[in-house]
Amino acid sequence: RLVSDWSSDVCSSDLQAQSLGYEGPTGVFVTPLASTAASPANGAGHPVIAYHLLAGGPVIGTWSTVSITEGFAKRFEVGYTREDHAAGNTTGLSPLWTDGLNIFHGKVNLVPENAGKTKWVPALSVGGIARTNDSNVYDGSNGQTKTNADIYAVATKVITQFDKKVPVLVNVGVRGTDASLWGLGGNAPNFEARVFGALAFVFTGPGKSAIILASEAAQQPQKIKTTSAGGVTSGVLDIPTSVDYAVRIVPSPKHKLNIDFGILQAAGRIAPGVDLKARARAAFGISYGF
Repeated sequence: RLVSDWSSDVCSSDLQAQSLGYEGPTGVFVTPLASTAASPANGAGHPVIAYHLLAGGPVIGTWSTVSITEGFAKRFEVGYTREDHAAGNTTGLSPLWTDGLNIFHGKVNLVPENAGKTKWVPALSVGGIARTNDSNVYDGSNGQTKTNADIYAVATKVITQFDKKVPVLVNVGVRGTDASLWGLGGNAPNFEARVFGALAFVFTGPGKSAIILASEAAQQPQKIKTTSAGGVTSGVLDIPTSVDYAVRIVPSPKHKLNIDFGILQAAGRIAPGVDLKARARAAFGISYGF
């Protein structure tokens, strides 16, 4: 389900559909939520699987991920994602990208939503993401290490007090990261704090389906770690905040299925003469919980 406990006619606690984000944690399209994959209080839940596709354009190429995530004891989730890359066709730039990377992630829910029988307490969670075999030069010739990571804290709240027929989801978090563009741009020069957030509106669709309109924003490290004759330098690259606009469809509350469509605004001209052409790029995702 989109969050752990939705208290409305549209998204009740019976709505068990799961959705994994692009890198594997339970989330929106690219940023994590405070919810975890469904599981019983004293054991492991059933796995959730997902596939995502990002058509990154003629420079960075096409990226696809296959994820599996499992919840434990209503508060924990762990998972693995394989991310593969089909190269773009831009001479000089497209060969810079790795052919694929591995992503490991985990999350623990510290405070459940509406804890203490309140109506205002958000769910609070912390988590981490580790990436291996990642480099923005596929053969490692730029001297980067091939690992990077995120640690994050996130708060999620579903607001029904204003209109129970159209719940509003608010998601806010901060992550420490040394990855540029979630690793798609390789490593950042330093580990730094970046904020992220999302806002979503939930509508009732035909046949008790749910249609969720959402937008996310995630700050990125502004520089990419590069090498020069004098050693490692941050260069002159300028990576903007990433923004996406997404539609999530939950066809039926009886099935743990989510289908996502999105438009990602990632990075365009990041330096004089360097245009990644990754603005307004289409993305697709599908998640299923067993």
